[in-house]
Amino acid sequence: MMEDCFILDFNPFDSMNIAKLSFTIQDAHDDDDDDDDLTVVAEKGKVACRDYPHSRHLCLRFPFDKTPHEKHCYLCYCYVCDSVAPCEFWTIHCHASEHVEDWKSQRELMRLKIRRQIGF
Repeated sequence: MMEDCFILDFNPFDSMNIAKLSFTIQDAHDDDDDDDDLTVVAEKGKVACRDYPHSRHLCLRFPFDKTPHEKHCYLCYCYVCDSVAPCEFWTIHCHASEHVEDWKSQRELMRLKIRRQIGF
């Protein structure tokens, strides 16, 4: 039988070291979310990949692996151009990430091009 009221043996408002919690990584194809051990119900402070400028592939508002790459938030920037999204080549650059060597090379080439233009 499930109780409606629980007496806690700790203060839920005290800080907690989440490193001491145990967790398991569920299979990506496992749709059973009934046994989640940890649910975040609040947060304190800013989150870097959501509240500050970030490369599109790191965006938390539009997760790269779950949303169309063309979508971007107002803080996203182009990984290749280092400019505000959408850049001039966004239909191509929106797919860029630091995990693909070709995109890293294109980013370096773009940086070299910009350095030459400004006289570095």
